Amino acid sequence: MSAVSATWLRLPRWRKEAPGTIKSVWRQPLAIAGFAIVLVWVVLAIFAPLIAPYSPIEQTTEITQPPSGSHLFGTDELGRDILSRVIYGARITIPYSFLLVVLAMAVGGVLGAIAGYFRSWADGLIMRMVDLTFAFPPIILAMVVSAVLGPSVRNAVLAVVVVAWPTYARLVRGLVLSVGASEYVWSSRLLGASSARALVKDVLPNIVGPVIVYATLDLGQAVLILSALSFLGLGAQAPAAEWGAMVSTGAQQFQFWWVGTFAGLAILTVVLAFNFLGDTLRDRLDPRTRRAT
Repeated sequence: MSAVSATWLRLPRWRKEAPGTIKSVWRQPLAIAGFAIVLVWVVLAIFAPLIAPYSPIEQTTEITQPPSGSHLFGTDELGRDILSRVIYGARITIPYSFLLVVLAMAVGGVLGAIAGYFRSWADGLIMRMVDLTFAFPPIILAMVVSAVLGPSVRNAVLAVVVVAWPTYARLVRGLVLSVGASEYVWSSRLLGASSARALVKDVLPNIVGPVIVYATLDLGQAVLILSALSFLGLGAQAPAAEWGAMVSTGAQQFQFWWVGTFAGLAILTVVLAFNFLGDTLRDRLDPRTRRAT
């Protein structure tokens, strides 16, 4: 066997590990670090009753005690263990962040696909709604919607969905306009496929990658906005353990640095983890290299 033929036989093995494949993503240190951090927080959230040393709402006489052997993160102004509250806070922040991103992606994706594929009056109406939403700063609009609906975690999620869906609509619309003009889509239509079938079978599978990449990056933003609403008193209400509310309590008591510091560090680690994953997916799964997969 010649050297040239041997090289060609080895070529498929090399292509499986080329940049742009799923396998190459998990070879990146940032992706591994991000996934490990998220996995740790998910495990803590699921097994919080077994891992947390105390109840998150249990009050003791040890008020505002600094970190010690009995309370590794110290206690707050009511004598509650901060480590336990940080662990239980993951059960609110992380699941609700996933929920609001999924809802925003679903609403924005459907409307964006309709606007980009069918165009005409639907495109104009949906895009004017998007422009109207973008006219307001996201956090201000989320505060207004949450204040109107009433302070609670559920209403905070709905408020963030109202703010987040236009971005997905604009992203999906642009992708649909690009993919919808492809030759294979026109071929499918000429062969008798309906508009709805061509949209679902030919267009949507080719835009899923970029949307998932953006959603992964948006998870960090969702954590920040949810925590900001709770910080302002528009999200989780006492005595629920929520990171943003804990940071708000710490901001009112600067002399007790541990009250808000550890909750802030929890927010920092989760946001960094999602950004690590999103950046790696964006670099490795760029749409221009999808054919390599």
